[in-house]
Amino acid sequence: MIRFIFSIFGAIFSLVTLGFFMAALVIGAIFWMYGRDLPSHESLAQYKPPTISRIYSGEGQLIDEFAQERRLFTPSEEIPDLVKQAFISAEDKNFYTHQGYDPRGIIAAGVEAVKSKGENVRGASTITQQVMKNFLLSGDRRAERKIKEIILATRLEDTLDKEQILELYMNEIFLGQNSYGVTAAAQTYFNKTLQELAPHEAATLAAMPKAPSDYHPVREKERLLARRNYVLREMNQNGYLDLATYEAEVAQPLRSVQNGDFESFRTALPPRDYFTDEIRRQLSEDFGEGEFFTGGFTVRASVDEEMQVEAAKALRTALQKYDRSRGKWRGTGEVITEDALADEAQWREALAIMEIPRDVELPTQWYPAVVLNVADQSLTVGIEDGPADGIVPRSDIQWMQGNFFDNFKRGDVILVMAGEEGQWSARQVPEVQGGFVAMDVNSGRVLAMQGGFSYQDSVFNRATQAQRQPGSSFKPFVYAAALDSGYSPATIVVDAPIEVNTPQGLWRPKNSSNKFYGPTPLRTGIEQSRNLMTIRLAQEVTMPVVAGYAERFGVYDRMGAFLANSLGSEETTLYKMVAAYAMFANGGERVEPTLVDRIQDRFGKTIYRHDDRECLDCNSAWLEPDESPTIVTDRWQVMDAITAYQLTSMMKGVVDRGTASSFVNLPVPTAGKTGTTNDSKDAWFIGFTSNIVAGCYIGYDRPRPMGRGAYGGTMCGPVFQSFMETATEKYGGGPFEVPEGGHFIKIDRFSGARLPPEATGDYVVAEYFRDGVDGFIDRVYDGGFAMGSDLPLFEEASSGRQVTTSTGNTVTVGPNASQGDVATGGLY
Repeated sequence: MIRFIFSIFGAIFSLVTLGFFMAALVIGAIFWMYGRDLPSHESLAQYKPPTISRIYSGEGQLIDEFAQERRLFTPSEEIPDLVKQAFISAEDKNFYTHQGYDPRGIIAAGVEAVKSKGENVRGASTITQQVMKNFLLSGDRRAERKIKEIILATRLEDTLDKEQILELYMNEIFLGQNSYGVTAAAQTYFNKTLQELAPHEAATLAAMPKAPSDYHPVREKERLLARRNYVLREMNQNGYLDLATYEAEVAQPLRSVQNGDFESFRTALPPRDYFTDEIRRQLSEDFGEGEFFTGGFTVRASVDEEMQVEAAKALRTALQKYDRSRGKWRGTGEVITEDALADEAQWREALAIMEIPRDVELPTQWYPAVVLNVADQSLTVGIEDGPADGIVPRSDIQWMQGNFFDNFKRGDVILVMAGEEGQWSARQVPEVQGGFVAMDVNSGRVLAMQGGFSYQDSVFNRATQAQRQPGSSFKPFVYAAALDSGYSPATIVVDAPIEVNTPQGLWRPKNSSNKFYGPTPLRTGIEQSRNLMTIRLAQEVTMPVVAGYAERFGVYDRMGAFLANSLGSEETTLYKMVAAYAMFANGGERVEPTLVDRIQDRFGKTIYRHDDRECLDCNSAWLEPDESPTIVTDRWQVMDAITAYQLTSMMKGVVDRGTASSFVNLPVPTAGKTGTTNDSKDAWFIGFTSNIVAGCYIGYDRPRPMGRGAYGGTMCGPVFQSFMETATEKYGGGPFEVPEGGHFIKIDRFSGARLPPEATGDYVVAEYFRDGVDGFIDRVYDGGFAMGSDLPLFEEASSGRQVTTSTGNTVTVGPNASQGDVATGGLY
């Protein structure tokens, strides 16, 4: 009997042992089968999570950021223990003791699933398992994925220590609101650093990983509050919070940026503008878009924030002035339906989602508004973040054609600006557009850039992307080629009619005045922007030489050697033109324009630095406080220094007494050149002092005539003047540096004749000649053109017609341009 009992127990033992053996064999087989061909976990040791690239101003202020996933990488040692403890309590309280997976948690999750008959299935994944799922596996709920998780988790525990695993988790985890990682989430929800978080705030973040969309701080506030309190309770039970602290933190209300309890971090960022977006565009080309948006770059921009504001103000003022002179109201084109207008909450909600610009300050902030009532003497508007009964008086629309009833109707969405005595002023984004760039002439650092009236209205950057005809602002490159070829500012060129046979027909270019002035010195030619002299000079120097100079200065990559291009008929960008003018100002040295001073990678290593010049005594103790250090450069000399000074002196005459003299008047020496294309489709002015160069162009995006009076001087001159008044106050300026190797001789600026040293008067100008040149006129240049027999050498005035003005005066109006004029030249 006893023997029989023992045999039964033996059989049972054998069966149990065999069962355990078979179970182990099956489990081992499963793990072996799924353990094959798994992704390498070792790559996580070198993992670089996608992080935000941030742009800072020269003063160190954060001005923009770009990211696909908004993440601020934070090393484990910089994450406070409080935050770590909150996430460990919420997600994996045995994190520091298990080997990658938690058997008790898995069993508990299995029991719960059985009891609920599959209705309540929870993951039971450890933090290590979650790291493997987030980095190397999919998020589907299948036994196969769970097995792979466990295998990889155990392997990872053998490769990385607990703090390294926690670092990966807390920087990778998605916490809602496009926030990845705890640092970005703390900023998003509380506008705080990790060190500033209170225990209940850390617990709120720890409540998010389970399902961020299900714990929204506004839509699911009560649910999030319950989850937060659960995390706090776990922190107390795990010994991370004492009872008094736990009770105090649980009693705290649920507060967040989304509920309006804290100011959003985004309010500290200025609205995105053309400057930072151009940095994004250029660096995306240089490094690749993926690397820029995920590389965690720290970019130090060259922008001067004060001057950027002035640039936007100056350009916007000119664009609005021209727009109002047209007298046409266009509005925004947006309308709110009558149904929504009946309820204030509804029209405010509709207004808030309207895609209209909110980044304009001219001179104060512009706001979106909806027309609620139209009357004969006033307009009643409801204003975003403002009153629901704002009044626009009849006096405000004197500039536009028609009355309120002609231009407005109920429901129209418009822009308004606060006016006097509590009233409001109707505003609109001009149809005409333009661009503005200012940079340091010695370093090429772009100090300000405005690519249009409003970035939010149009992101197209007209300063860098718009291809426009530069008109007469290109002429200095023709004169530079001539000066470098042995001509001088006193060289005489005939200003007389020209005929050129072209495939399109006979081309007869003219001067802006429709007059011809005979033999004239180069100086007067550029000061008065004489087209015919420029064409003859280009013909003498030859267009291939002129094209070579334009390419050397970076104006064009490959310029067509056509005679009409000497008048600026080939398109380029304002950015390239301003950079080229900087080389006139700095003595002919090559400068590369840049919007970026320095770029650092995510580890703080400098990977790009723009200024490669060497400072010999910047750290010298012997350098006096008011003494400038010695800067050594090996930059390419694009043009001869004497040529650069001669050209600068001639362009200074443009500002002193030429085409820009009525609009530019700065307290420091200033040089520049106007440019206006046929039918005034483009208006330019580019000018410079001894240290700052700035340029502007204005024109319609689809070029069309801007009308009479729209010249480079009248349109862009005031923009340059307004900006440079502030710039010279801040940066100063002085005489243009005179290079060695030359001498001054006084000449008659009208005839080019040499004058005695004691000569004085408006007609006298001191020209700088190269040593060995005596300044005497020995030849008159005509470009080799033969004049048509029917063309006069001089025209006192071109044929025109008498008209009576609105004031009763009689004036002569010049004739319309011929087809030959508008086809390939005639720019001024």
